[in-house]
Amino acid sequence: MSKNVNNDSHHPTDLKNLYDVIIIGSGPAGFTAGIYSSRAKLKTLIISGSLPGGQLMTTSEVENYPGFPNGIFGPELMMNMRQQAERFGTTIVDDEVLKVDFRNRPFLISTHSESYESRAILLCTGASPRKLGIDGEQEFGGRGVSYCATCDGPFFKGEEIAVIGGGDTALEEATFLTKFGKAVKLIHRRDSLRASKILQEKAFENSKIQFIWNHVVSKIKGTKKIESVDIKNLTTGKIQNLSVGGLFVAIGHEPNTSIFKDQLELDDKGYVVIRDNTRTSIDGVFAAGDVHDYRYRQAVTAAGFGCMAALDVEKWLSENKFRR
Repeated sequence: MSKNVNNDSHHPTDLKNLYDVIIIGSGPAGFTAGIYSSRAKLKTLIISGSLPGGQLMTTSEVENYPGFPNGIFGPELMMNMRQQAERFGTTIVDDEVLKVDFRNRPFLISTHSESYESRAILLCTGASPRKLGIDGEQEFGGRGVSYCATCDGPFFKGEEIAVIGGGDTALEEATFLTKFGKAVKLIHRRDSLRASKILQEKAFENSKIQFIWNHVVSKIKGTKKIESVDIKNLTTGKIQNLSVGGLFVAIGHEPNTSIFKDQLELDDKGYVVIRDNTRTSIDGVFAAGDVHDYRYRQAVTAAGFGCMAALDVEKWLSENKFRR
């Protein structure tokens, strides 16, 4: 059951900053939701967050988003979505949300520079891949270092590829990458895997996957793109250099939900719990994209969730007679 919200607001309402729906976060989910809600004549605000456009802003070429037979650069795709949302009247503020108050209505959202109120909220803050935090990782991001095999695997045809991790995601990505790479080296800091047995069996049976146990990547090297990595043996301390044309980091994702943890229900990994399509545990608060979707994590699925959530918001506002 969704929690009821006290309709007696404890803060004064500034009509200038009062919206039908505030979308927290941009990216495919947020911009798609903005397009749909603005076309439905809802007064819509997107607060874009610390990385306007989301993870695709750090992606080079996107080949698997429908409608672009020759591919499109991630930042260009996000700019197109942003302009489309603005065309229909969405207000977009490039700021970061610092605090939310879902206990009273209208809901209160505070950023670095302003406070806003809204009858409904849509959470599109996404998730961030866990980083290694080593030399060369940032430098070669989008130039050989990737956090999504499904997104970038086809760019590495015929290459020697390394995958870091030992869980389900790492083995799924390593297996997927054997379709493209000449060989896939899975580097794991332990001598056994955490992944499910069926995925382990599948990976062990794949002749293209080589396991490098008890090692970590300590440095990423290259000129214009990644060319090799230094790996350290955690048992002996010895460092060796490994030639690779691509490095996939698969050590998990962190949902961007820290500001919501005392406000609504999150699962044990920090993802927003949704029920009844896109509704959260708070009546009037919805979620779309990677902030709740830890399974697919694709631009097209995030956009689909953004569409669904915007339609759910419109219906909810209409049923509750909150529309202006």
